[in-house]
Amino acid sequence: MFFKFLFLFGLFISFNLSAENLEIKNPNELGVSQIDIDNLFNLSFKDDSTQSVVLLKNGYLISERYADGFNKNSYGTSWSMAKSFYAALILISIDKGEIKSLDQKVYDFLPYFDDDRSVITIRQILNMSSGLEYPDHQHETMFFRKDHLKYSRNVKLEKEPDTLFEYNNVNSMLLGEVLEVATGKKADILLEERILNKIGIEKKTLWRDEAQNVLTYCCIDMSARDYAKFGQLFSNGGAWNGEQIISKELVDETFEYVWDTPNWWTDEKRGYSLHWWVSRYTEESKIFNASGRFGQYIFVDPKNDIVFVRITKYKPSEGSVQKWGNLSWLSVLNNVEFLIWFYQKLEKWGLISIEAKEGSEVTVITPNTDRDGASKEFYENYSLVLDAIDELSS
Repeated sequence: MFFKFLFLFGLFISFNLSAENLEIKNPNELGVSQIDIDNLFNLSFKDDSTQSVVLLKNGYLISERYADGFNKNSYGTSWSMAKSFYAALILISIDKGEIKSLDQKVYDFLPYFDDDRSVITIRQILNMSSGLEYPDHQHETMFFRKDHLKYSRNVKLEKEPDTLFEYNNVNSMLLGEVLEVATGKKADILLEERILNKIGIEKKTLWRDEAQNVLTYCCIDMSARDYAKFGQLFSNGGAWNGEQIISKELVDETFEYVWDTPNWWTDEKRGYSLHWWVSRYTEESKIFNASGRFGQYIFVDPKNDIVFVRITKYKPSEGSVQKWGNLSWLSVLNNVEFLIWFYQKLEKWGLISIEAKEGSEVTVITPNTDRDGASKEFYENYSLVLDAIDELSS
């Protein structure tokens, strides 16, 4: 009986270790050249803002690299990569019948859409083609508000849906309320229960605003390895350890080319579909990515089962509820770049503290990327990075 107990206990420990950790494999065993890996990683670290890169092939961890002072446990912050995480919950709710389809009206869940917005569908929200008002700052200024959902509820229809792709953060913020009405649970709780726990992600921060709204358009902190697990879930067609977490049909629909997107910082032709970016879409190469401000990326090449994560330098703040204190009034300025610059200056001058420091009073609690975590060269080398990902499978 004692030996049977030891055997079962051993199985338990083994199961939990496999759930928490990615299995490491030599890239040569999987037909990937170390020279090609070095090329991809060296390109990534030409940008001093790079904190971590992680590379998976066929679900195995084949290589990783970290900047000085960081390691496999170091958190990054997602910024808009979170959009892809919370969009995945919409797909799961469709699978469970809580949402009828991608083409169900948002009004069925949000009664205040009883105006011109009543025509908007969930698909149009996910494809960034809802037609909601679209200012120059893409509604990023709501990040500096105490109540992000209140802000989003007041954004009206500007043009007919499916007229134009417009990267609108309000679309993503509204997903949290849709999910809560559909399921009765907050989106961060759903994310833990329906995805993160299942794929072995235990250490993370899922941010809310001061009004306790889940920030579904930004703001998930975790390690580069754990971001890679989420990418692997999609590379697996929605399956993990024998369980179909998201139907393959909806994952396949996600990995389509729907909208052309503006060439903001690259000449690379890119697209968008269901809260994922289409990095490259040719006969030879189909690469998709979740992406976030300042250069956060989860690249997925589903055909070749490759996942590449790159995140920038980050100093985690304490807590998981954003608090601006007496600085929240600055959000009325509606100038995102100035606000980012101003908050960084205030911290540099020691007038506010964003990261938790021993002996100091934290006056602002929020995800925060300093200047040393803001990308430049990675954006400039974006096409070369995609070429390097392609080379891994050549």
